[in-house]
Amino acid sequence: MTKDRTTSVTRRLLVVAAGLLVACTSGTSSDDGSGGPAPADDHGSSEDDQGASAPRDLRFVGPDDGDLVGADELGSLSFDVIAVTDADDLADLAWRLNGDEVTTATPVDEVAGSGVAMITYDADHLGDGEHELSVAASDGGGDVEDGDDEVLHTFRFVVKSEPPELEIVEPTTAVAVGQAVTLTGRTEAGAEVEVGEERVTAGDDGSFTLELDEVGGPLPATATDAAGNRTTIDDAVRVVASRVEIDEIRTVHATFWAWATPELRDPIDAMIEDGQINSLQLDLKDEGGHLGYDSQVPLAQEVGAGIGPLDLEQVVADLHARDVAVIGRIVAFADPTLASWAWEHGERDWVIQEPDGGDYFRGSYAGFSNYTHEDVIAYNLDIAEEAARAGVDHILWDYIRRPEGMDNYVVPGLEGTPEEAIVEFARLADERLAPYGVTHGASVYGIAADRPTQIGQDIPALAEHLDYVAPMIYPSHWGAGEYGVADPNRQPYDIVRATLEVWEEAVAGARARVVPWLEDTPYRAWDRPHQVREQIRATRDHGIDEWLMWNPGARYTPEAYERRG
Repeated sequence: MTKDRTTSVTRRLLVVAAGLLVACTSGTSSDDGSGGPAPADDHGSSEDDQGASAPRDLRFVGPDDGDLVGADELGSLSFDVIAVTDADDLADLAWRLNGDEVTTATPVDEVAGSGVAMITYDADHLGDGEHELSVAASDGGGDVEDGDDEVLHTFRFVVKSEPPELEIVEPTTAVAVGQAVTLTGRTEAGAEVEVGEERVTAGDDGSFTLELDEVGGPLPATATDAAGNRTTIDDAVRVVASRVEIDEIRTVHATFWAWATPELRDPIDAMIEDGQINSLQLDLKDEGGHLGYDSQVPLAQEVGAGIGPLDLEQVVADLHARDVAVIGRIVAFADPTLASWAWEHGERDWVIQEPDGGDYFRGSYAGFSNYTHEDVIAYNLDIAEEAARAGVDHILWDYIRRPEGMDNYVVPGLEGTPEEAIVEFARLADERLAPYGVTHGASVYGIAADRPTQIGQDIPALAEHLDYVAPMIYPSHWGAGEYGVADPNRQPYDIVRATLEVWEEAVAGARARVVPWLEDTPYRAWDRPHQVREQIRATRDHGIDEWLMWNPGARYTPEAYERRG
């Protein structure tokens, strides 16, 4: 036998011998209730020196009748037959499992000089269900055969090693810290469910309800069945720091550097106070691949992306205290930080490459990551989930597309079209963010509504996985005659109305609504306040009273905005 088995058997035999010695000294014999081995059933015999029949002095150690054996116990499940005074009492014994012979060359283990000996059946291989394990003796002392054996003892027990199923029905989305929660779910009938300090037993149909007061953080749920098997859901209750909900978006863009700079932040603060905007679009990850806060996402730390100055949770808390929603912009695939790190560390299929494979594609981005690669996708989704946990109310993706203006590059692993790959990313993002109840949008090119292959954005398909699409329909970016508008930059009202008609048609019947990006920039501006007002008026006249306003330096013209506070 192996060293481990020798040690285990010797220990058990010594315990048995000690127990029997105590029983003899006290004038009693051990039984089931004393914690020692049970006495033999009143049958079975052996021949003594005079030829007279004498009962075997045996003890049977194992589960009691009807015991439930769980996964933890199954790993070390064994059965013992102990000869109290004479090892020869074990000589002709055999094991029968569920009626089938399972006897092997089981060694007889003895404690020298004690008269105590034992045979063991190891049952850690048994499957779930009811089992009977019998100890039988042959009448003739030979092999045990059907109809030619006498059963001395039978263990009847049930193995249940499969853990209980566990499903959380409500809440389906994250709750804010401090909120009370009614948690409902389903598991195995009679299982005990534990969430935080609360416990409840599931009903006959497996349903359960728990009332939780003032949730302070993410809570796991554990269901434990009668056999001690456990199933745990780590994020049974997902918790976000806080949440502000708005029906309509009226916001301006701010980089994380801008929000950390009083000269730029204070005018935007004033727009908040005056009710000109009801939310803040704050960059979380920018075009350089840099994060505006100290991210705890492992890959972000490894590539050195978290260089920004913000305490994200504090920024969110401060804005939420003023009832201002936070729209977190994440630039997904234009990511020179990740691209350069991946190339240097041998992860070259993480990036879009030059046709000859000798370098990674830069173009105007200094590095564009591979929108098909699972690690790149996971990195962006991890950042989004981290933001959602911090209480960011909207995740607004940007650069979820292929590089524009060029076709001469290689996307490792691309199957199908770029448009299909981008739609799949949106689907995965929607799936990851859904449990947090965060609103999910994407910034898209203005031309994508009717020219999807130029940028890799299939708007009708994307709209099935987003709460809104945000087309960048800046008047300064359209050429003369676009959509029948002679001079879009000088006709901001006309070009916005014309493009919104195309966009509304593109998302008709889909989940997503249209929330346009407008511009408040000095680029080609001839009367900047007038241009801003005309864009907003055109949007409202089209029936959309929401917008995102772009200025790359976060410098706006407050006189162009309506005060609503």
